[in-house]
Amino acid sequence: MNSNNLKQADTQKSEEIHNLLNNAKQLCCNFFYNKYEYCDKEAVDELGLESELIDQLLEDYVIQVIKSLDLFREYIQTLQLQQKNNQTINFTPLRELAHKNLGVARNLRIKDSEEILLQLMRQENIEDFSHYIDILEACVIRLKPSVAYATLKLIKIKKNL
Repeated sequence: MNSNNLKQADTQKSEEIHNLLNNAKQLCCNFFYNKYEYCDKEAVDELGLESELIDQLLEDYVIQVIKSLDLFREYIQTLQLQQKNNQTINFTPLRELAHKNLGVARNLRIKDSEEILLQLMRQENIEDFSHYIDILEACVIRLKPSVAYATLKLIKIKKNL
């Protein structure tokens, strides 16, 4: 690949990350009605960890949540099917996954993700779940747009194999 092609690829990637981030910001702003921005100061002060370690933990959290999104969506489909077939609705798998992600969000003091994950744990209106998952995805994209982009791309590639 020549340098011109590399520049074009970098430009395209930057544009895709920019668009991903803008869409995430818009979705979060519409849901939260504010301009919440994560700041690691609270986590650094309360946990006594270096900012660099918090940054790495944030990257791991973004990857963890993005990898969980497909599983959340599968659980939602199962719940919708149970509802459609008038079966007993089992929220447990979805709530356990939300709880797993909630612990990390609380530890890192990620307020918007925490709020969404709490909603997923309490909610019983199945129609709202997909919207909450979209908001959760937007929240983590805002934390680390490049990491989120790379993780989403990798998942897409793996699905196509």
